[in-house]
Amino acid sequence: MTHKILAICDAEEGYAFRMAEYLLDKVKLPYTLHLFTAVEELEKFAGREEIEILLIAESAWRLIKEEYIRKQVAQMFILQESGETVQEDMRCISKYQSPELVVQAMLNVIADGGGWKDCQKAADTDVKMIGIYSPVKRCLQTSFALSLGQLLAKEHKTIYLNFEMYSGLGELLRREYQTDMLDVMYYFQSAREKLALRLPAIIQNAGGLDYIPPMQYSLGIREVPGEQWLALCSDIAAIGGYEYMILDLDDGIDGLFDLLKSCQKIYTITREDPFAQAKLRQYEQMLQQGELEEISEKTVKCRFPIFQELPDSLEMMTHGELAGYVKSIIKEDIYG
Repeated sequence: MTHKILAICDAEEGYAFRMAEYLLDKVKLPYTLHLFTAVEELEKFAGREEIEILLIAESAWRLIKEEYIRKQVAQMFILQESGETVQEDMRCISKYQSPELVVQAMLNVIADGGGWKDCQKAADTDVKMIGIYSPVKRCLQTSFALSLGQLLAKEHKTIYLNFEMYSGLGELLRREYQTDMLDVMYYFQSAREKLALRLPAIIQNAGGLDYIPPMQYSLGIREVPGEQWLALCSDIAAIGGYEYMILDLDDGIDGLFDLLKSCQKIYTITREDPFAQAKLRQYEQMLQQGELEEISEKTVKCRFPIFQELPDSLEMMTHGELAGYVKSIIKEDIYG
């Protein structure tokens, strides 16, 4: 089957190549991508090929034979440079923003209009889910999860999902997110067949580890049942082709135990102080009374040594004492 064509046209070569690189690397297009830096090249190409989607700079658009190109292009997006209205019936996207926001604006229109019919669909997956959960707080749970994920990502395609009510991850990574995990769940619930289109533009990367931005506003999280979280995790793994999925879990989600039961391994971090030990015993008693022994059977309790220093950046969690500790867990427990 011949792939449909997505074309980019911009005389500013650096911008055009960055946009093309982002589309190829992040969005995993089911379309063939063609790049043009001259209007004449685009017009010649359009004379022999139909273009499904055209992303064209405003300056290039003003040089083009409008009626001719409109007949050859199914969907067109103008990269607005001047701030002026190009044409009332044209879809315009501001050029001067990150490739992520440009592509997301374009994909929103395509997805809502049903134009992306050949996008990859989720399929069965044999992803290995690793859960990180402890009733003990301030125990380096997220640091451990990120270190584990970044180390696994060196050899395997791995994604990290944070389910904390207040992760603070955006601030710690000095990033602002337009979409987060609850948006992904919304897309999953409202138009599951289009999740494969939207997801690649949402996924971020830190230290080689893919992740979906954690929830910025957690009020809606308790309304999501466990089976939906499981189904979403399965779709995410299948769409991204992930081998490992790290779940950084929190008491705030309704499906905590559903997710834990689906994990191949669970790591519970403990401390020696009386409060921590009392919380851990109560948690273990609750698992026993709730007939959730299978969670206990999969659980590995970790009591960290005293680390003299932790990495300054959450993007550098493969270095330092904690990483050395996690490497031994990967070698002996996960691979072993």
